[in-house]
Amino acid sequence: MTDDYAERLRANRREKDEFFADHPQSPIPPEHRDGFEGLDYFEPDPDYRVEATVTVHDDPEPVEMETTASNPVRYLRIVTFAFDVDGDEHTLAGYRQAGEEGAIFVPFRDKTTGQQTYHNGRYMELEPDEALADGDAVTVDFNLAYNPFCAYSETFSCPLPPEENWLEIVVPAGEMAPDIE
Repeated sequence: MTDDYAERLRANRREKDEFFADHPQSPIPPEHRDGFEGLDYFEPDPDYRVEATVTVHDDPEPVEMETTASNPVRYLRIVTFAFDVDGDEHTLAGYRQAGEEGAIFVPFRDKTTGQQTYHNGRYMELEPDEALADGDAVTVDFNLAYNPFCAYSETFSCPLPPEENWLEIVVPAGEMAPDIE
């Protein structure tokens, strides 16, 4: 990870903080925006920007994800990403809703969940430049992990990471638990 990458990441974080503080569509409740001083983040860490090998699911299985509002949503498990952290192999599934194109939704929990990070897990989105094929290598960057909007306000309903995406490792990267008051 270069200093340039870390600075771009910090600039994107500052931009997000400004949006959360001022924008009418911010998930921060209006009554808390005056005191909002920005989100808490782990420092950028190259160890959590990993190369993953892709397995494409040609006949994607539907997965019902519980939500914070108790109304399940259906996604399709379209890919699995296999990667190493600290010499151990792990996998995360990537999802899309039926008929969607574009970003691959990767909700996950890890050993920071409920401690240093939001108690319902965090999200990542991967946007491949082209269609993925078995064996492709992609970068999974946990430094980009973010909290869902329901972490800031109960007015949002958010999918909960399914158990297959519960990592048994500590991932001290990305956004930390919100401290909104």
